[in-house]
Amino acid sequence: MGQLRKISPQMLEVRFKGIANHRRIQILIFIAEHDGATLESIVSELACNLKTIAEHTKRLSDAQLIEKQPQGRHVMHYLSPSGRILYRFIRNF
Repeated sequence: MGQLRKISPQMLEVRFKGIANHRRIQILIFIAEHDGATLESIVSELACNLKTIAEHTKRLSDAQLIEKQPQGRHVMHYLSPSGRILYRFIRNF
């Protein structure tokens, strides 16, 4: 196993605040299970307002838990390395 990566308490706070909402947890889980999810697919799956989901994905992105990649008319959403770690934590908790 490789060296443990050090992360500051401040960065941990940013990441935990990024996930501190039930809807953002649902979004993180959906993206983990549907790599490359579009905003529209998240809205459809969670039966939620587009603006609400857009704001939540922005917060997840700001917390560096997801990554967004434009692809044509759509934006694809992927878990970041930190997002994958947090997803595994959620699943094991």
